[in-house]
Amino acid sequence: MNNWIYLAIAILSETVATTALKASAGFTRPGPAALVVVGYGLAFYFLSLTLRTIPLGVAYAVWSGVGIVLITAAGWILYEQKLDAAALAGIALIVAGVLVMNLFSKTAGH
Repeated sequence: MNNWIYLAIAILSETVATTALKASAGFTRPGPAALVVVGYGLAFYFLSLTLRTIPLGVAYAVWSGVGIVLITAAGWILYEQKLDAAALAGIALIVAGVLVMNLFSKTAGH
């Protein structure tokens, strides 16, 4: 179970770092730029811990699927980025794919 917690920490760290990347304005703002570096460092460290027991493909699918949803939400909330029906449908398909893999695939290691 710790490995799934590590994966959650990795995803949240990556989400914060990516959100800060936009705020860094091309690394011209030191505070957000530092958050980018620390966030990505933590993200990759915790992702590496998950790979001890969670298969690489599963970990990356969850990382990218959940990350896309969180980054999209952050863009919508923090930067007022608009989402059209096609974007929402695509995100729903990504979430569905991650759920199918984790709920029904033996690869997920349940």
